[in-house]
Amino acid sequence: MEMRELSVVVGSFVGFQLLFSVASPRLSPAVATGYSRLPSAKRPEWNSRLVSTVHALIVGLFCLYILWFDDAVNEDPVWGDPTLVKLNVAITCGYLLYDLLLLACNWSTMGDGFFVCHHLAALYAYGYVLNRGVLPYFANFRLISELSTPFVNQRWFFEVLSIPRTNRLVVANGMMMTLVFFLVRIAVIPSYYTRVGATFGTPAFVRLGMGPQVAWIVSSVCLDILNTIWMYRIARGCYRVLTGRGRAGKGGPDIKQNHSSDLNNHTD
Repeated sequence: MEMRELSVVVGSFVGFQLLFSVASPRLSPAVATGYSRLPSAKRPEWNSRLVSTVHALIVGLFCLYILWFDDAVNEDPVWGDPTLVKLNVAITCGYLLYDLLLLACNWSTMGDGFFVCHHLAALYAYGYVLNRGVLPYFANFRLISELSTPFVNQRWFFEVLSIPRTNRLVVANGMMMTLVFFLVRIAVIPSYYTRVGATFGTPAFVRLGMGPQVAWIVSSVCLDILNTIWMYRIARGCYRVLTGRGRAGKGGPDIKQNHSSDLNNHTD
């Protein structure tokens, strides 16, 4: 890893840590008055999700820029000039390290072994991008999925602030979450694997070696299986909300929807 990428990783880690511990606790009460009424156990997750949203917007929009304008990466997806992609991946690696520390420090309320494994696997795969500059197109393409994260986090914000699920903003966010999640995580699967298949057997693919090949293919397949499961749950919850099946009936209690409650801000 070159000094520039290492500096970005360190800067990203420190920046997200300051956003979590300093900026969010001071800014959130001004943006949402309900923040001050949250139980102390909920505030770390609130701050964490705000950081997650900021990271998702930075990385996701950077991904789109690279996808649209970085000709070197688009023309050679395996060995193209990885300069911009490495910067974006370095930002994400700093975020993942920050998030691992956050999970460790708040394990009783936020700890999840699955996401620790997810983060470590992601760092392993991204390590090839940072150290060898390989697979820049595919690494960038995977990060575009972050664009769905702000809507997932916003749903949690609405819920923790006890805003009714019938509120127009909540319904609109739920519909956008479903749509964007589908577009950036599911609809792109055919084009992604078409591009993957086109590299098989080429000199560029062979030159990668076994390690990057396995890390690339296995992580991609596992992530898309997980995304498909999440998409099903989100779509089912959205359908129930739109059809009114989440309520026991007129005047009956509101049944909590599994719209995305099983998703948290640690997805990539």
